[in-house]
Formats: sequence, structure tokens, C-alpha cells
Amino acid sequence: MTEYEASLREKIEDHSAVMGVIGLGYVGLPLAVEMAGSGYSVLGFDINRRVVDGINRGDSHIQDVSPEQLRPLVESKLIFATDDLSRLRECDAISICVPTPLSKTKDPDLAYVVSATQAIAAALRPGQLIVLESTTYPGTTREAMLPLLEATGMRVGEDLFLCFSPERVDPGNPVWHTKNTPKVIGGITERCTALGTMLYGKIFDTLVPVSSAEAAELVKLHENTFRMINIALVNEMAQICDRLGVDVWEVIEAAGSKPFGFMKFTPGPGLGGHCIPLDPHYLSWKMRTLSFKTRMIELSSEINAEMPAFVVRKLGDALNEEGKAIKGSRVIVVGVAYKRDIDDMRESPAIEILHLLQEKGADLVYHDPFCPIIADDGHTPLRGLPMHSVELTDEVLRDSDCVLIVTDHTTIDYAHIAAIAPLTVDTRGALRSVPVGQKVVGLSGAEFHPPALEPEMGR
Repeated sequence: MTEYEASLREKIEDHSAVMGVIGLGYVGLPLAVEMAGSGYSVLGFDINRRVVDGINRGDSHIQDVSPEQLRPLVESKLIFATDDLSRLRECDAISICVPTPLSKTKDPDLAYVVSATQAIAAALRPGQLIVLESTTYPGTTREAMLPLLEATGMRVGEDLFLCFSPERVDPGNPVWHTKNTPKVIGGITERCTALGTMLYGKIFDTLVPVSSAEAAELVKLHENTFRMINIALVNEMAQICDRLGVDVWEVIEAAGSKPFGFMKFTPGPGLGGHCIPLDPHYLSWKMRTLSFKTRMIELSSEINAEMPAFVVRKLGDALNEEGKAIKGSRVIVVGVAYKRDIDDMRESPAIEILHLLQEKGADLVYHDPFCPIIADDGHTPLRGLPMHSVELTDEVLRDSDCVLIVTDHTTIDYAHIAAIAPLTVDTRGALRSVPVGQKVVGLSGAEFHPPALEPEMGR
């Protein structure tokens, strides 16, 4: 054991180690809160000054971290945010939680990871542990980060320690959060893994060490590729059921009764979020460099990417049955977040649906209590930004030609929408169990809606 390893072990054990977290977004801020809640001092780093100032006031910009959680940690000086990357030298352990987007050609963009690693290298001192949490392709930690760090003259496993530990954040999940979700970790060397496991074992409930950084990198990609492929399967099943005139929700519920060999996935208007639409393409890109074609990933991506167009065709057919065209029709899109009860619009299929409806000349508005504005971020293809959420008054519903349910937030009264709106297209099965007498079109054919009960006659 080197003197640096022994010193770091002592600091981890007595909680005198200073934690650094680079990137204070959906992953980094919850991680910083858990570190501070475990008794460690945390320096949070972010290039966005508004985020830094807000955190230092105790104001959270992340839905999964409440001000009530954050403020006591800030007031007790367990968390301090800064944009001064030279202060990385003060940290004994540094977790990197920066974005890893894809380029337009679906190639990994490691600019943020490289920039963070360069900042660490500029401030590096012996005895620091660095953990990459950003999702990326197998080999990133060893091939992209390690050379930059060892260029300082320090040696991994002796002077510095380097691991990969994939984030497993599920925004809005009321049960599984940062602390109680099992934490996978793998290091460049056995000593790196041992130190990373020791540190994260003080913060997370369950640790899952693996033999290498590459294994840890691949774990996250396998998890989300599994989900992407199964979502593609059930989305294709919805289209099959639509052609056959069968209720896809009935099929799924019945299949879900099997107690073994089946896991229920549900269809929807497309694939969204910061992980599932992107992560499998890191693996696909890596395998292309090794002359291997990931056929299931490519096909699943195509199926999921086609769902917004399928939804718009369903809406067009439903309007056509009423003697109307999409062009000029007043369409209310309900829900633009990528899943229910969160404020996250990253990769949301609602954006592509809105874009396709704009292209066809629809008169568009949207309602989402979690996303009051769609701003122009430089990447959104929508025209007329910013767009603001409208209130779903009875007058607004009656004046519409169609309501399109894209995200099924639990705070919305869908039965009331269907009772007032002249036409509702439901892509989430939100209205299946609600008696309706109005026109409701589902994602597949023959979706069952119980008839409205006749009022009992007096005796």
C-alpha cells in the first residue's frame, strides 16, 4: 500500500476527505447531497454561474432535490458550489457528472469529459481519487482520461486512483433514488477499485464492484440497451395491434399475468430521456470501430424513432373521420415531458410530435403543469419559440379540434378532458379505465373503454 493510498483511506474512514463533484445537474447535485448527508464536505463545480449562485443560496434547480434537503447542508457548510476549477486541488476525491451527448451522426461527444479531465490534470496532486459517472462507451476511462492524467507524471494505482461508476438516476422515481440504488464501480487497477468501493460504500447502501472500468462502463449500456430493445418491441406490438384491430393494452396486461419469463413494458409515443435514446449508440459506435454491427440496437432505434410519425398519422386519421384535416385544426398537446410527473424534456418525443404537427399546418398549443415553457435552446426544431403552457379550461377544450395525450401526468383529469373535448387521441392508455361517451382514439385498434353508466331510474 502506497503512502497516498493509506492517507486517502484514513480520510475516507474518518470523514475528513473533501469530495468534489463536477457538474451539478440531474446526476451531480443529488450525488453531492448524498455525500454531504454522509458527513463529507463537498465542493460542487459547475460552469453555469446561475446554478452555482442558486445552490449557495440553498435553492435547488433539480426536481429530485428539494430546497428543504439542500438548504441545511449549505447552511452547515457541507456543500459549497463554485465555478473556480483551480479549487479541484482541494478535493481528495472527484466525481465527474458532466453531459455526454451524441453528435448529429450519433457519434459520442466527449468534449465535456475531456474538459473536466484536463481541469483535474491541471490541479492534480498525489493521492486523489477520480470517478467518472457520465455514461459513455467501454474504454473511455482508460483510453481518454488516463493518458491525460498520467501525462502529469503520476502513476495510476500508486499516485492517483481512477474508476468508472455509472449513474443510475431515474428522475421522479419515488422509490429508487441515488442512495438506495445499487452502485456499480470498476477501477483501472485493483487498488483503484478497492478505494472507490471504500469511498462509495460510505455513501450508497449497496456497492457492486466489478473487475474493470470497462466492465462498469458496459453495465450501464447493457441496462439501457435492454430497455430500448424491449420498448421497441412493445411499440412495434402496438402498431401490429393497430393493424389487427386488437387492444394492445389488453394484450400487455394479459401477458403480464405470466409469473415467469416475461417482463411488462408499455408502448407510447416514442422514446425520451437522457439515457435510453442515447446510451445504446455509444456501444454501437464503439463496436463499429471493431467492425461489428449492432443490428438489434440499430433496428430498435429505427422503430422507436418512427413512433412520433405513427402518432401524427393516428391523429390525422382521427381528424379525417370527423371531416377535418390537420392543417388549420386546433390541436392541444397534453404533456411535453419525456415521462410522467417530471419537468425533464430531454429527447422527449413530444418535441418531434409538435414539430411534425407544425409542418402539417396544425394550430398548436400545449399544456404541461411541469413544463411551463418550451424555450429555444438552439437545438429544438420548433418554430415560434418560446411556447407557453396553456390552462386546460373547459372553453379551451371545447374550442379545440383534437386533444393529443402525449405524457400521462397523474395530476391531470383525463376523464374531464375526454368529456369536454370533441376528440381525444390517447397515446398512453390514460383513458382506458374511464367511462367515456365522447370520441376517444387509442394507440392501437379496438381499445376498450367501458360504457358510461346510465342513471338509475327512480322506483
